Amino acid sequence: MKKEITEKISSLVIAAFGLVAALAWNGAIQSIFKEIFGSPDGIWSMLTYAIVVTIIAVIVTVWLAKIGKKE
Repeated sequence: MKKEITEKISSLVIAAFGLVAALAWNGAIQSIFKEIFGSPDGIWSMLTYAIVVTIIAVIVTVWLAKIGKKE
C-alpha cells in the first residue's frame, strides 16, 4: 500500500512539473509570437498562435516517439 501511494505521489509531482514547464514554454512562445506578429489581441492572432503551437507540439511528439523507438 505504501509503495502504491509513493508511486502515485511521484506521478502527480512529475505531472505538476510538466505543467509548470508547459506554462513556461507557453509564455516564451507567446513572447516570440508577439515580437514577430505584434499584439496577440485579435482573434486571428490567437487562432494563428494556437495553430502554430499545435504544429510544433505534433512535430515534437513525433520526433520524441522516433527517438523512443530507437532506444
